[in-house]
Order: sequence, then C-alpha cells, then structure tokens
Amino acid sequence: MSRYRNLILFLILATLWGSAFVAISAGLSYIPPLLFAALRYDIAGLLMLGYAVYAVEHWLPRGRLEWTQVAVGAVLLIAAYHAFLFVGQQNTTAAAAAILVSLSPVLSTGFARLLMPSDALSPVGIVGVVIGLVGVGVIVQPDPANLLTTGSVAKGLVFCAAAAFALGSVLTRRLDASLPIETMEAWSMLGGALVMHLVSVAIGEPIEPAAWTSPEAIGALAYLSVGASAVGFLIYFDLLERLGAVEINMVSYVAPVVTAVVGWLYLDEVVDTATLTGFALIAVGFLLVKRRAIRREVGTVRSLGSSE
Repeated sequence: MSRYRNLILFLILATLWGSAFVAISAGLSYIPPLLFAALRYDIAGLLMLGYAVYAVEHWLPRGRLEWTQVAVGAVLLIAAYHAFLFVGQQNTTAAAAAILVSLSPVLSTGFARLLMPSDALSPVGIVGVVIGLVGVGVIVQPDPANLLTTGSVAKGLVFCAAAAFALGSVLTRRLDASLPIETMEAWSMLGGALVMHLVSVAIGEPIEPAAWTSPEAIGALAYLSVGASAVGFLIYFDLLERLGAVEINMVSYVAPVVTAVVGWLYLDEVVDTATLTGFALIAVGFLLVKRRAIRREVGTVRSLGSSE
C-alpha cells in the first residue's frame, strides 16, 4: 500500500507541476510576468507559512546563518527562477519551458562540484553534463547569424531560470542551517515575492487590476498559488522524506510529458521534433550524472522486494 501511495502522490505532483507551465502561459495573457509571479508567491508564501506554524516548532528563522539561507532561497530559488521563467515563457511554449527547467538536477550536480572541488565529477559525469547542455542547444537552436531572435532569447531566459534554481539549491544545502524545509520554503516564498514586486515596480510593469478579473486569470493564479505551490510542495515534502532526493528528482522528467499533453489540449501547442530530441538528451544527461545514486536506489528497492 505504501508503494501505491507513493506512486499516486508522485503522479499527482508531476501533474500539478507539469500543468503549472500551462497555467503560467494562460495567465501571462492578462498579468505582466514579474507581477504575476509575485502575486503567486504572495498567496503561496502565506499558505506555506501557515502550514509551517502548524507543522513545526521552528517556524521563524533565527540567527544570521538561517536568515542567509532564507535570503539565498528568496533571491535564487524564488525571485530569479520565476522572473526568468515567467518572462521567457511569454515567447516560448509551455512544453519547451518545462523541458529546459528539467535540466536543473544536472546543473545542480555541476554547480555542487564547482563549489566543492574535492568532490569532482567523474569523466562519465562530465559527459552527462555536456550531453544535457547539448540538449538545451538542440531546443534553443541558436543561430550565430541571429542570436537575438525572440524565440532564442526566450528559451535562453528559461535556461537562466533553471541555472538560478540549480545554483540556489546547491547554496542553500551548503549553508547547512538547521532550518526545517517548511520554514525555509515559506520565508523564501515571501521574500522572493517581495523582491519580484520591487523589480516589477522598478521596470514599470502596468498595474491593471481590471485585467486580473478574467476567469482565466483568476483560475491560473489560484491554480499556481494553491495547487502547484501550496499543495504541490506539501506533497513534495512528504515524498522527499519517503523516497529521497534522487527519486523525487525524477518528477522533473515526468512533468514535461504532462505539460506537453495539457498544452496541446488547452493551448493547441505542438511539440516539435527538436524539443523532443532535446528532452531525450537532457534525460540521458541526468541518468549519467545520477547513475550511481540511481543504482543504489534500484538495489534498495530490490532488497526490499526480496525481503517481502
């Protein structure tokens, strides 16, 4: 029953996070990108903070190290990641964005090795990172004669989102504060929302509440805030404790499939051959980079199966 429970929750999480890219595309028709992302995390951050107060005693960060971890999370995991993603997704498909973001686990490993030279990548791991980056190139298809086309820049911004998230993940782990993940996520969401509000005002994004009253805009914001963020992260916390980081990372490779199907049904987006090829290369890169951890996980599952 536990295995079925974990599988069902994993599929729900992949569905929530995969369809979130479609909700972003839908909402961007009504709300400017940075303001849209900030509003999402105003709501999600308050919901997550309420859960942190309920679930853990240590719901308020204390000391310089814990607040530094929150600040890194706010700037990189929330603000930079979502700013690049929402701006980039204005001019690329939801499926392409989801696939480019799936590079994050590969980039996280690369950043971890750069920041901790004693734990260098093996030759096979280096090949995995390179293959993942080649996959990005296949999706973006940069033309040296015209690098600043709208589509190429948009996909480049989504790649920057994946890089910001990967770097933020490594730095928050390296700080190694004793902060519960629920607390760190809640305060990072609120801090990241504040940063995006400030940048939105600074660049002069229009504030037109009348446009936000569209049922599609309200639905997209509600889905992203409550479904993909609040409910999604609660499921993520549960699975992270039960499955571990390696298996939960696999959601990054199931979510784009959901995005492609929902994007096709809801937005009439078609996934081209280059995008599919790039996704395959990124997935191969992940398998090469994480091959040892995956092998250990498979061995653990087999041992559990034989003991039963």
